[in-house]
Amino acid sequence: MKQIMTCVDGSAITDAVTDAAIWASKKLNKPICFLHTLEKEQQHGADDYTGAIGLGARSALLEEMTLLDEKRGKIALQLGKELLNTAAQKAHSEGVKDAEMLQRHGDIVDATADLHDKTRLIVVGRSGEGHGGNFNALGSHIETLLRKACQPVIVVPGEFKQPNSFMVAYDGRATADKALQKVIDGGLLHGLHCHLVSVKNGEEDLKNKLDVAKNRMQKEGFEVTVSFIDGDIHQSLMDYKTANSIDLVAMGAFAHSKLRQFFVGSNTIKMLERCDVPLIVLR
Repeated sequence: MKQIMTCVDGSAITDAVTDAAIWASKKLNKPICFLHTLEKEQQHGADDYTGAIGLGARSALLEEMTLLDEKRGKIALQLGKELLNTAAQKAHSEGVKDAEMLQRHGDIVDATADLHDKTRLIVVGRSGEGHGGNFNALGSHIETLLRKACQPVIVVPGEFKQPNSFMVAYDGRATADKALQKVIDGGLLHGLHCHLVSVKNGEEDLKNKLDVAKNRMQKEGFEVTVSFIDGDIHQSLMDYKTANSIDLVAMGAFAHSKLRQFFVGSNTIKMLERCDVPLIVLR
């Protein structure tokens, strides 16, 4: 059975990521796999001082540095195991029956790619261990992960609460209809109030297409609010999210419409940095 692949690293955002995974697991009736990766850090040892110390002293220091690196690696491994145990215990206490723990050496992007055939959904924090408690910072792997992942990705901010509503930006093109179909087929967002928002962009019959999209979603059982707004795409959507207390934003990543450009590339990063609610990128 495919799993909710949940990337945890022990940062301050880990609790929010765990909560999001528990919510998704219950919604989709899928097990969770808590994934922790150990990335090799470059060490600066005695070899940095080749010209300043003698060969014998240098060899002794290199040996000592090697021992310290081995000890550091063992401690990191043990801390990772404790982190995974804590996350799995929380999931079990919240009613998730199947929570697997997996520890890998290497890069988180490579690890999720290797596990793609076992993955239904990826859950990751917006900022990682290196950012401390700065939830406005963006993890260095996020953009790469979003570009390479084959599955939907939930990017979680500093806090997570069970959502009651979500927003989808709709531009009237075929790619936007594909994004809506992903929402319908996925099941994760069923039961949530859908805000279908279009920003005027010169697309012919956009208002009519928006109404058709609304009817399509309503036939699938969604409660839908439609809005046809003016202004800059990014700012208008953020203003709408705030004014309507949107709990979650869903974004499609398909073709090269203006919204595609908005969602993939530098504008994606701006969205992730400014958005204070979970964001789902649909593949």
